[in-house]
Amino acid sequence: MADKPHLNLVFIGHVDHGKSTLVGRTLYETGALKEHVINEYKKEAEEKGKGTFAFAWAMDKLKEERDRGLTIDVMHQRFDTDKYYFTIIDAPGHRDFVKNMITGTSQADAAVLVVAAPEGVMAQTREHTFLARTLGVDQLIVAVNKMDATKPEFSEERFNAVNDEVSKLLKSVGYRDEQYEIIPISALKGHNVTRDSPDLEWWGGDTFLQAINSLNVPDKPIDKPLRLPIQDVYSITGIGTVPVGRVETGVMTPGDKVTFMPANVTGEVKSIEQHHEEIPKAEPGDNVGFNVRGVGKNDIRRGDVAGPADHPPTVAETFDARIIVLDHPSVVTQGYTPVFHTHTAQVACTFLELKQKLNSKTGEVEEENPDFLKNGDAAIVKVKPTRNLALERVEDFSELGRFAIRDMGQTVAAGQVIDIEEKEM
Repeated sequence: MADKPHLNLVFIGHVDHGKSTLVGRTLYETGALKEHVINEYKKEAEEKGKGTFAFAWAMDKLKEERDRGLTIDVMHQRFDTDKYYFTIIDAPGHRDFVKNMITGTSQADAAVLVVAAPEGVMAQTREHTFLARTLGVDQLIVAVNKMDATKPEFSEERFNAVNDEVSKLLKSVGYRDEQYEIIPISALKGHNVTRDSPDLEWWGGDTFLQAINSLNVPDKPIDKPLRLPIQDVYSITGIGTVPVGRVETGVMTPGDKVTFMPANVTGEVKSIEQHHEEIPKAEPGDNVGFNVRGVGKNDIRRGDVAGPADHPPTVAETFDARIIVLDHPSVVTQGYTPVFHTHTAQVACTFLELKQKLNSKTGEVEEENPDFLKNGDAAIVKVKPTRNLALERVEDFSELGRFAIRDMGQTVAAGQVIDIEEKEM
């Protein structure tokens, strides 16, 4: 299992553009979802009058089944190609999609942005693209889906129009040509997903499978101290406390003494498991459950971060951040207290000071101590969490130094931690 390089893939995009169907189709075509399972779901979906949703249905069923049976990789689905083994993070279908998308995207090595050919770029397409960029995903595959539903079917002209629209969007948020690839597919019918399609004979480029096979495995920051944000904590009879999360930096091995912050408790790692198999160590990118002795289930929670006992994660009293305001209904002022989403934590934080307004293109200072910030403004701000929060400077641990700011059901801003005033624990 460990012979192949491992990549985390997140599927993003507008709600009805076919993410679940593409995930289901990919799992099926690569053998991760068995024929008999799909047939069973197909029958069930047809009986309920949702025949076309067999793959999406399969994903939702898997999720429900996983929710009922306590598996450690609740949010994760594995599939293999000849070159890589992939973990699909956070298979879609959540009502609370953007919240989970933020957690999922901050853990991803690459993203698949699904855009339906008939509709093209929608509001959510924009939001997800910007978040992917801000959260540090620098490899993107854009699947222009539902090519079977264009008029005429499999229209090259329509694909080119969407291709232009998407390219503009990606460039506007800072993606370069070499960081993305745009391909036409029909997830429902299986066209150009794992094999060429006679209906797309005008397309000379990659299939979806070839595109994900040509992604790069990022360098693993194994020489840094361990940082592992907790996604869930289970108490398993006969085993004990089992936190679950993804290793962002460093290496974890059984016998390690780890400290969880901001909970400020320390325990010893007894064993580590990934995809139901015990493994000898966990490295960056690995989604794992680990049994820890000396820590009770109620001592720690989602949003805590595990690190070495001799180099524990930082807890912020206050922090300085560089932010960009994306979509705020009015303006951001001093005293504003929205929810910051960083790694797996969600904590309300108060803007203590608007220090500087920056030119969003050049980063140069345009105004000292502005009175307010509006959409499109970039700024340096000083922020205070309303409860203990483990954070790191983006230059020390980029994975724990990025965040999105949510309020009133939407992403209002996003940014990076540039400095921290540490809290004495």
